[in-house]
Amino acid sequence: MAEPGKPIGLQKPPGYRDPNHSLPGPRRPPPPPRKRVLPPSFQPRKKRRSFCRICCCTCCCLILILIFLIVIAVAVFYLWFDPKLPVVHLQSLSFPNFNVSVKSDGTYLNATTLTRVEVRNPNGKLKYYYGDSNVEVTAGKNKDVALGSVKVPGFSQAEKNVTRLKIETKSNEIVDNGEGPRLVSRYRNKELVVNVAVRTSVGVGIQGLKIRPLGVNILCGGVSLKALNQMPKCTFNFLKWINIH
Repeated sequence: MAEPGKPIGLQKPPGYRDPNHSLPGPRRPPPPPRKRVLPPSFQPRKKRRSFCRICCCTCCCLILILIFLIVIAVAVFYLWFDPKLPVVHLQSLSFPNFNVSVKSDGTYLNATTLTRVEVRNPNGKLKYYYGDSNVEVTAGKNKDVALGSVKVPGFSQAEKNVTRLKIETKSNEIVDNGEGPRLVSRYRNKELVVNVAVRTSVGVGIQGLKIRPLGVNILCGGVSLKALNQMPKCTFNFLKWINIH
């Protein structure tokens, strides 16, 4: 039984919504996870990397262009001037005096050599400039017998020019007691091996322009006195390990 004075409440049907009750708003999406902030030392530096990459590419391109220009310049130089090395021949080597004497203090070799060297410039557009040269004459396959040395003043050589040098050396060297008679025997039979070494510098002249001289060694001989009639060609030695015949 309902109490007196209290209104009887009606039962609300299913799905009923009270118009006076405000509807709840839409739910907000959860905030995105916050990114972890790295220390400055771990942060990527894109601008610096791109700048370094551009610099490296630019330097590589410049180097390639420079190499290409050098190759073209060398090719043009060779095609235009057709450079050739000097041709040096050992023309002759004689002994105005060759004497072995035995003294109380040892065996002495008293020798005088007269060497003739032919220097030819085969170029038609290049000149050669030779500095002061030190010429040393030795005997034996191992170059162990000194026959004297001399200094030859420098000279210049024009295009298609042939220069002949006359070089004289004197020596009075002590040798082993057993080596003296063997040297005399080889000398008389023209089996004595002779060597001529020239230390000099060679520069190039191109249309009035001189290129800095380069130190070279010119090695001649290494043959017996009999083979000197064939005028053996000398060898150019550069930087102690480059040999050009």
